[in-house]
Order: sequence, then structure tokens, then C-alpha cells
Amino acid sequence: MQAANRRKTIGLLVGMGVLVWLVVYAALTYFGTSTAGIVPIAVGIALVSVWGSYYGSDKLVITMTGAKLIQESDNPKLFGLIQEVTIASGLPMPKVAIVVDTAPNAFATGRNPEHALIAFTTGILDAMDRDQLQGVIAHEMAHVANRDTLVSAVAATTAGAIAILSDMLTRMMWFGGGRDRDREGGANPLALIVSLVILILAPLAAMMLKSAISRKRESLADATAVSFTRNPAGLRSALEVLAADSTVVHQRSTAVAHIWIESPLDGKSVSKLFSTHPPIAERIAVLKSMESLA
Repeated sequence: MQAANRRKTIGLLVGMGVLVWLVVYAALTYFGTSTAGIVPIAVGIALVSVWGSYYGSDKLVITMTGAKLIQESDNPKLFGLIQEVTIASGLPMPKVAIVVDTAPNAFATGRNPEHALIAFTTGILDAMDRDQLQGVIAHEMAHVANRDTLVSAVAATTAGAIAILSDMLTRMMWFGGGRDRDREGGANPLALIVSLVILILAPLAAMMLKSAISRKRESLADATAVSFTRNPAGLRSALEVLAADSTVVHQRSTAVAHIWIESPLDGKSVSKLFSTHPPIAERIAVLKSMESLA
């Protein structure tokens, strides 16, 4: 399952690259060579914004979620559980934070294992027993092990570049874009129509691919968590607690929805295609199948 999810993630990232190529091709077809200089501008803007956030991801997420860093003396039992998972995973001990919120949830962030942070709401600490909480910790540590912050940054950079490029080109349509194309002798009308459709739909397709990558990373984290604990029942039971609880964290920004173990935006998306997490019932079913094989 881990190998399959990694392959699917790579395939989706390749799909993002193909989409970038299509947008560039469509731009050059529709507008002519005058658009060539826009491509590095769009990529540069996306790189600066997303990778800046990536390198300061732990501090940024702490600010956005209201998480507070704690020490081992503040919650020895929680630190003991985390240390068990770090030993099993071979990862360094992460920073630990608490979010004062009655909704049960948790997240992990940080650009690499040495700068990792995992956080828990007060609600999840109150609602879950030892095995359930260990499963949640393993899931979050799995995100750290799988470098999911890096994967998300790559996906966000690509999607952002596509969105910026498409926005710039759409604006050019209103200001006489295509004059270079006309001077160059014109192009096939059908090719122009196809190019225009690509430019309009590309940002939507990029968001769908970005969401699909996020869903695969969640599934991968579930599988990796089981490889850490050898106890699929713990995480499965934890997800059942989350599924039964109807409360959501106060911080419901789309900017950080993908980092929580259960998305606070579930049920609010227009389509599953834009959901950052697989349906929780599907995740539970997969973990049950692992139990039967254990």
C-alpha cells in the first residue's frame, strides 16, 4: 500500500508537470512568442510565495492554528507515547504543541524531520485512549517521515504557477493579446479554441490534481503509521472516534485544512474531487482490512 500510494503520488506530480507544459503550449499558440517571458515570472512568483511558506511552515502553521508549544513536564504521558513512536520510526523527537479546541484533531508540519512539529487539540487528548492516541501520533509522524510538507510545497508551487500564468494570460486577452500571433501569419482556428479552453480550465485542473495528491498522502500516512505501530486497530479506532464526532476545529482555513488528520472542511466541498482527505469511512475500511491480515 505504501508503494502504491507513492507511485500514484509520483504519477499525479507528473500530471501537474504535463499540465504546466499544456498551459505554456496553449499560451504560445494563442498569443505568440510575446508570452514566453511570462512563464518564468509566474513560476518565480509561485516559488517565492510557496517555498517561503515551506521553510517557515512550522512557525506559520502555529500562528494560523493558535497552537502553543509545550514541554515534556507539561504532559509526560503524551511525550512518552510520542517517544515510543519516534523509536519505532527512527525519527528524531519533534516539537509538540497543543491547540485549545474541543474538536478532536491533530496535525504535523515542518520542512524536514529535524524541524518537525506535531500538534494535538485538547479535544483529541480528552476523547482518545492510549492505543487510539498512539495511532494518531503514528499517522502524524508518518507525514514527517514521508516528507509530506515537501510534497505539498511542490504541488502548491506548480498549481500556483499555473494559476498565476493563466490569470496573466486571461488579462492579456482583454488588452489586445494575440497581436504577435497575427503578425506571425495566424494559427489554426481550432488550435486557438483548444488553447483558449486549456487556459481557462487549467487552474481548475491544477486544484483537482493538488487535492488528489493530498488525498494520496493521507492514505500513505495511514499505511505508514501501521508500519510504525503494527497495530492497525489503534488508528482505525481513532478514526472511528473522529467520524462519530460532529464538531470541527475553529481554524477552518483552506490554507491549513490539508494538514489536519481529519479535514475541518469535509462535507463543505462542492465535490470529492476537491477534498484534501479520502472519505473517513474508506480509511476505516482499509485499516479493518489490515487488521484481518495481521
